[in-house]
Amino acid sequence: MTESKRKVPPGFKPGQSGNPAGKAKGTRNHATRLVLALMEDGAKEVTQVIINAARNGDLTAAKMVLERLAPPLRERPISIDLPDTGDAAGVAAAQACIIAAVGAGDLLPGEGAALSGIVEARRKAIETIDLELRIAALEVGRTGGGR
Repeated sequence: MTESKRKVPPGFKPGQSGNPAGKAKGTRNHATRLVLALMEDGAKEVTQVIINAARNGDLTAAKMVLERLAPPLRERPISIDLPDTGDAAGVAAAQACIIAAVGAGDLLPGEGAALSGIVEARRKAIETIDLELRIAALEVGRTGGGR
């Protein structure tokens, strides 16, 4: 069998794009343009129907309206007094404060978990420094022991 090579149209080189600049920024897909055009025609009427349904007790419509007016917050700033986390005892006390705040409802469980993760990272840093100092002391004792 002979292998046939694909013929390249004149003016184009293999590996060269026919449109090196690419699609212009902001250019929308054809299907997107069609959907937007359809929506523009009846957007006001559709919106009014959904609002009326929400007023009449349709919970799904009410949810749609509320999600557009006030989307759910992903994160919020929190303020909680924590003890100094400079040592392991402080870290343990900080974790206890976080648990108490979640239990009292001052923090949401997700917020407590995020804050607890930050305190846990602090504990790991303290542990790493402590281990480094202990290893250095052992190495000094081993090499300074009279070989």
